[in-house]
Amino acid sequence: MLKELLNSRKIPPLPVASSLEEWEALRQKLLHTLCWEEYGTPIPEPEALTAQVLEYKPRCFGGKAFFTRIQLTVKIAGGEISFPVEAVIPNSAKPVPAFISISFYSHIPNFSLPAEEVIDGGFGVFSFHYTDVTTDDNDFSTGLAGLLGSREEHSPGKLAMWAWAAMRVMDYVQELSYIDSRRVAVLGHSRLGKTALLAGALDTRFALVISNDSGSCGAALSRGKEGEDIDHITEEFPFWFCPAYRQYAKKEEELPFDQHFMLALSAPRKVYVCSAQEDPWADPVSEFLCCVAASPAWEALSLPGFSSPDQLPATGDAFHEGSIGYHLRAGGHDLIREDWQKFIAFFRS
Repeated sequence: MLKELLNSRKIPPLPVASSLEEWEALRQKLLHTLCWEEYGTPIPEPEALTAQVLEYKPRCFGGKAFFTRIQLTVKIAGGEISFPVEAVIPNSAKPVPAFISISFYSHIPNFSLPAEEVIDGGFGVFSFHYTDVTTDDNDFSTGLAGLLGSREEHSPGKLAMWAWAAMRVMDYVQELSYIDSRRVAVLGHSRLGKTALLAGALDTRFALVISNDSGSCGAALSRGKEGEDIDHITEEFPFWFCPAYRQYAKKEEELPFDQHFMLALSAPRKVYVCSAQEDPWADPVSEFLCCVAASPAWEALSLPGFSSPDQLPATGDAFHEGSIGYHLRAGGHDLIREDWQKFIAFFRS
């Protein structure tokens, strides 16, 4: 059934490789195409990064964890940008795994981050508010956008800028003795789920890439998609992408790729996609089929891909046996406690 559904979408076949060396070379080519056509060319790595502790509380959540708020200052050609990052870390005798959350909120905890549940699971979490990096609009004169020069056809959009910031948080996290630097995930919801996928594609230090309800131009196939499509998203939010992407509005069949290429860029690491039953704008069916279509990237490397049955999922289904995790929950477009519980369970597996 799933094979027939994918065939009806006429998506381009995913290029694969049977060795890690060959795959990495191929992965870089695919990444270049996606950036050039959709997200914009990657932003250069920083010249310098410094961190200033703004606040520190050694005991929170009944003494189970510590809280810290730091200011990251990043120097790149053209100037400097600073933005705050908050973190809650379990008080542990050994390094802990962690999530980097690209967030719609400025503080921990918040409506989309049940911090106590995360630390009870043995994980730390770092969170930054995306508009502290650059605004979520067509203004390219302030924040990180203001440092990157004039906007050209293939210049990075705002998604690429927020992804770059997540990578800078990763730079900081890598130096912390209390974090297991080999087990750090990047996570985002909605437009920030698209951002997390891009951050994970650009930065292989992320062991797990989590995309929650990211839909169009995120974890959903573009061909045959219901709800939001390339025409709508590039009309409403052209600043998220490079200007060149608009050429594919109402012309999805001309794309040299589809979004299963983006999911595959996480291989051989793990990736997780979450859908919500009452979120037709994101289109859970297209998100699920994207996982199916991306699976060959792992399978070609003799790794478990997407372990789903040959049918579409029912509400409440979760698939955690392969390198691609997925669940479909009840409810609408949101990031909730249930999602975090499943992300934690998959990260532990």
